[in-house]
Amino acid sequence: MDLSKTAENLNRLSDFLGKRDIQALTSQALQEKYGVSQVDLLILFGGSIPYGFDVVGQALTTGIAKTFMVVGGEGHTTESMRQAVHQAYPDIVTEGKMEADIISEYIRRNYQIADILIERNSTNCGNNVTYALEVMKQHQLRPRSILIVQDTTMQHRMDATFRKFLSSTEVELINFASYKVRVQVREGELVIEPSDLWGMWDLNRFISLLMGEIPRLLDNTDGYGPSGKNYIASVDVPPEVLAAFEELKVEFGDRVRVANPLYASKK
Repeated sequence: MDLSKTAENLNRLSDFLGKRDIQALTSQALQEKYGVSQVDLLILFGGSIPYGFDVVGQALTTGIAKTFMVVGGEGHTTESMRQAVHQAYPDIVTEGKMEADIISEYIRRNYQIADILIERNSTNCGNNVTYALEVMKQHQLRPRSILIVQDTTMQHRMDATFRKFLSSTEVELINFASYKVRVQVREGELVIEPSDLWGMWDLNRFISLLMGEIPRLLDNTDGYGPSGKNYIASVDVPPEVLAAFEELKVEFGDRVRVANPLYASKK
């Protein structure tokens, strides 16, 4: 496969996985699509690159959400987050800290957001959601709208996990992947553009994350859907996304991450 086709296929996966229900994380975008300028609850999940902290922090200063929660314990992305934040802000202690604590401290310092709900025990997408729902219950929150922000590579799976565990069908679930990038060909090599997003995965890691998601979203015996491990609600993966994935497997089949056997969590 030539590099242009490889880039096209990677972008197809990225576009599908990086689910956004609004074009920008603004009150105006919410008003235009949902008729509200403020959501009841905004949840930022660990696992997203640090660039997403600023995306959310800036939106919070405009009053986009009545309540803000950060969710994240320790998982396969935690160490890279610790290193990125500590390198940029040496006075923020990150060693041994959970993702939610690192993120919340960063947002408090840089955006003067004091009232933050924290869930620091989750280790994967499954209990990211179930533990977040427990925090909502503890604080007697009954939001009619929840805006969820996650890394582009995992946003669609976060949406599917929420759809499985949300008890009320009356809750408006709104997705906003924390960043959008394109894979392009530059001087005979694949590169990610824009190239200056804070904490962005290197190309190999980004490809691995993209390739690992598609098998998880499938509703078959090996996937996370109801016909398989039943960790998430059913996801309709378009034929063109499946075709792109199959073509990429020829070159990047070894990049597909093994499913986490601990993904399923207690409600």
